[in-house]
Amino acid sequence: MAALRLEEISTQLESPNLRDRMVALASLRDVSPEDAVPLIKKVLHDESLQLRSMAIFALGIKPTAENYPILVKILENDPDYGIRADAAGALGYLGDARAFEVLARAFYEDTDWLVRFSAAVSLGNLKDPRAHQILIQALDSEEVVLQQAAISALGEIEDIESVDSILRFAQSDDWLVRQRLAEALGNLPTPKSVSALKYLEKDVHANVQQAARISLKRLEEKENQV
Repeated sequence: MAALRLEEISTQLESPNLRDRMVALASLRDVSPEDAVPLIKKVLHDESLQLRSMAIFALGIKPTAENYPILVKILENDPDYGIRADAAGALGYLGDARAFEVLARAFYEDTDWLVRFSAAVSLGNLKDPRAHQILIQALDSEEVVLQQAAISALGEIEDIESVDSILRFAQSDDWLVRQRLAEALGNLPTPKSVSALKYLEKDVHANVQQAARISLKRLEEKENQV
C-alpha cells in the first residue's frame, strides 16, 4: 500500500469521531502486518472499548514479533475483563506456543468467567497437548459456556484420553453442549466416539444431528486413510 494511503489512515485514526477511527482501523484489513501493527497500536488504549476490542483482535491476525508481548501485557494487566478476554482470544489466533503458560495462568487465576472462557478456547487453538488437565478441570465448571469451550478445545488438541470424560455430556440438557461434543468427537477416533456419535445422530435437535453426521463421516475418512 502506498505510503500516502497509510498516512491517511494514520491521520484518520486520530480523528475525534469514533466512526472515523473505526473505519480507519477496519481499512487495515488488507495491509501487511508490518505496516498495520504500528497503526493498530495507536488505538490500543482508545477511550472506546469497542475500538480497543477491534484493535486487539487485529493484533491476533496481523502477526509480528511485537504482538505477543503486547497481548500478554493486556491480558495480565488490563482492568476491563472484556478487554482481557479479547487479549486471550487474540493470543489463540496468533498461535504462538509461548502463550500456553500465559493462557493457563489466566484460566486458573482470572476471576471473570469470560476471560477463562477465552483462555480455554485459545488453548484449543494452540493445539498444545499440555492443556489436557486444564480443560478436563474446565468440564466441571458451573458455567455451561466453559464446558462448551473445554469440550471443543479437547477436540481441537485431539485428546483421545479425554473421550471418557466428555461422553457424560451426551445427555446434557443444553443442545449446544451436545453439538460441541459431536463436533469434538470427530477429532477423537475411538470405538466409543463412534457409538456416541451414532447416538447423537438421533438427537432431538437438528444441529446436533448434523454435527454428528459430519463427525462420523470425518472418522470414516480417517479410518480409510490408515
